[in-house]
Amino acid sequence: MILEKIPPRICSLFMQRAVLRQAHSSVPPQPVPPLGQTLQRYLTALEPLLPADELEHTRKIVQKFGSPGGLGEKLQRELIKRAKHSHNWISDWWVQWAYLECRQPLAVHSNPAISLPKRDFTDWRGQLVFASKLIAGVLDFKAQVDSGKLAVEYMRGQPLCMELFPQLFSSCRIPGPKHDHVVHYGRPRRGPVHITVVRNYQFFQLDVYNSDGTPLTESQIHAQLLRIRSQSWKTDKEPMGILTSEHRHTWGQAYTRLLRDKINKESVRLIEKSIFTLCLDSPVMRVSDEKYSSRMAAQILHGGGTYSNSGNRWFDKTLQKPDRVRAPLIPLPMPKKLYFYINSEIKWDLEMAKQNLDILINDLDIKCFNFQRFGKEFVKQLKLSPNSFIQLAIQLAYYRVHSEVCAACDIASLRMFRGGRTDYIRSPTNQMLSFIQAFDDNAVSREAKVQLLREAVDAYSILTEQSLMGQGIDRHLLGLKLQAIEEGLSVPRIFMDTAYGLATHWKLRTGQVPTNTDSVMCFGPLVPDGYAVCYNPQHDHVHFSVTAFNCCEETNAEKLALTLERSLCDLQELFQPTV
Repeated sequence: MILEKIPPRICSLFMQRAVLRQAHSSVPPQPVPPLGQTLQRYLTALEPLLPADELEHTRKIVQKFGSPGGLGEKLQRELIKRAKHSHNWISDWWVQWAYLECRQPLAVHSNPAISLPKRDFTDWRGQLVFASKLIAGVLDFKAQVDSGKLAVEYMRGQPLCMELFPQLFSSCRIPGPKHDHVVHYGRPRRGPVHITVVRNYQFFQLDVYNSDGTPLTESQIHAQLLRIRSQSWKTDKEPMGILTSEHRHTWGQAYTRLLRDKINKESVRLIEKSIFTLCLDSPVMRVSDEKYSSRMAAQILHGGGTYSNSGNRWFDKTLQKPDRVRAPLIPLPMPKKLYFYINSEIKWDLEMAKQNLDILINDLDIKCFNFQRFGKEFVKQLKLSPNSFIQLAIQLAYYRVHSEVCAACDIASLRMFRGGRTDYIRSPTNQMLSFIQAFDDNAVSREAKVQLLREAVDAYSILTEQSLMGQGIDRHLLGLKLQAIEEGLSVPRIFMDTAYGLATHWKLRTGQVPTNTDSVMCFGPLVPDGYAVCYNPQHDHVHFSVTAFNCCEETNAEKLALTLERSLCDLQELFQPTV
């Protein structure tokens, strides 16, 4: 193809796509781990969780599944065949199984939140100025994504898959009776040009591009936000966004009823197609600095309830450089307010959604804290992995609270592979259990405890490396199970075994989400009797969020947070004993 003869705009698009293809081609396909390796590692992972007799029972089931010519080998061959003929052998399955088929509400159970550094706005003007900068910054980032100029990210010297970034914009999850589906409206050309702004439960369509295709400047955006504010002085009586917080089956039924009306359908479609949704929340009651991060995490996670800002959400949507260019002297169209017709059925749906969301919010206990005794630099000086060290501290804290260890999952990114999502890093390991049982035993010497700690941290670091290289066990086991189901077979006995149920009942859902700011991500537990612990290690401190459900008498987020803080101090004391 001779580029000189191609029109400049088409040539530009061609080159952008060529850059993206080149980035994709440099990322290898995700491998299917060897069957025997996964089964052996699965048994090893069960050792700290099961008594000897139950482990032996499970070992026989696993051996039969993986025997030569057995069912495991047959399913493994089909997975390898699938890997050769698909974009990524597990990602589509994972998204469908872990997200779209999950029927729990998105608020708390699925959508995460990030508690950002404290920012006080003296009044509403400061909020709108910041919102204008945020919108301009997101549009600038989107321009890099659309043009193919977004720099490829690297991890450990290896390029990461970048193909999911375009799906951040103009995407929406659509509820269904049995499972949801995701619709992506974004296109390099002629995609949506508006965002949704929500204030006082009212939804507005805000076009963020000029007629010539250039994005609005910061000052233009600010002027449009002022217009939206002038149109939304009073709170709408009905918080339509709360419908999206419902159980997915319930919301799916209400969604069908809602779209029967032409006005409602138009409004919903504009929200779904928008580039992203921006929520301009009302002020919340001031709290102490100690409670600020917990309160803000709750606000972002679910909006604070039906009497706060939960009506300012459309949970099915995604969210999130100052522009010094002078604004063109072109009159901008008034932002369009979206209207809804509410009949008696929709009114009932709203009342039920309000009640259910408030129950869910009141059930969630959130504790965020900043651990200031040390950060990742102290751990690095010990020649240990900070993430593995913190994981050990989390298991130690859980053991101190509950007098047992439990199945825990940490998140490993698989973006080193094309279309890669995540896999789990499992704990506890045998080495972790040995350390935890010895740590509070005065009969064990300090030197022995240090050695056990190093062995535990190193063992977890090895598991981390295995998962990052696509050799984790959980996605592989899930793939084998789903392959059997796809072929119309009975679920293999290995997955009906009580040991598998125990091993996948994640009482500790954990995740390291490092950022360059003093922020911390927050999400709900995976199981009713579990916790979620997220953390952001900084140079000399670590931000934590801990959540649990109040309905479970055995769990307590504040107690685990306090025990985790004390456990981290005790681990530091192990290496720096005071006289």
